Amino acid sequence: MSEQIQRIPVEITVNGTCYKREVEPRMLLVEFIREEINLTGTHIGCDTSYCGACTVILDGNAVKSCTLFAVQADGGEILTVEGLEKEGELHPLQQAFSTEHGLQCGYCTPGMLMSSLVLLAEKPEPEDKDIRKCLSGNLCRCTGYQNIINAVQTAAKDLREA
Repeated sequence: MSEQIQRIPVEITVNGTCYKREVEPRMLLVEFIREEINLTGTHIGCDTSYCGACTVILDGNAVKSCTLFAVQADGGEILTVEGLEKEGELHPLQQAFSTEHGLQCGYCTPGMLMSSLVLLAEKPEPEDKDIRKCLSGNLCRCTGYQNIINAVQTAAKDLREA
């Protein structure tokens, strides 16, 4: 006879929409985002918190969603990469990553964008060293980091001018 795993109710707001689900206690936040609410922009990369592809913003902080259980985000507010674009317009960070060639395959890009967004909220005029420190938990295997740094600087300028 197999034992049934108890499910726990959670209520999590993602990109402004409240989602109520019953989840297994061991469900990771990244799994909740991808499998329960079908937002696949948050990527699963390494499953060890090393790569940062799963980075989202939880209650104003950049977090690696592969390191948290969905139940830990109960009552929280999450912003994913899908929440950046508004009314068909790319967020200045998204536009800058495109303009400055800060992406290639795009797998790391959602995590880079979300980490950078938190940095720019805290430091509207970051120095390159600030950007490097901010993105130290996000790995890119395709582009090289200089274009990513350029993209964050361009977005910072565009956001200040807006």
